[in-house]
Amino acid sequence: MAGLQAGAPAPQDITVHSQSRVLEISFSDGASFRIPFELMRVYSPSAEVAGHGPGQEVLQTGKREVTLSGLEPVGNYAIQPGFSDGHDTGIYSWDYLYFLGSQQDKLWADYHARLTAAGVDRDAPMPQKAGSSCASH
Repeated sequence: MAGLQAGAPAPQDITVHSQSRVLEISFSDGASFRIPFELMRVYSPSAEVAGHGPGQEVLQTGKREVTLSGLEPVGNYAIQPGFSDGHDTGIYSWDYLYFLGSQQDKLWADYHARLTAAGVDRDAPMPQKAGSSCASH
């Protein structure tokens, strides 16, 4: 999870657009982003997705239609969304949301490159792991 950086822009407004599946967020520096739920989900900062270190990331698939089932504040520095696929362990700090919004084009390109390298389709269902679960919830 990325923490708040000193002097980083603070969010001014957050709007969930359920129909178009985007989180709209505007910041104190005038920047405003529309972050697709899918992008948020595939780049979740949770250990379940990001792993516990470099190289442990888990490629997410089948998230194009994911929606938000909830959105909870975490102190004064983050939000914790619940997604329709049951994922709810990612804590998105303000600076991480700013990063997702400002780097969308690069992140989408990286995601598509990782899908291609893995030989997996974006809409393929996530493979089931036999007998394993993430105990870090």
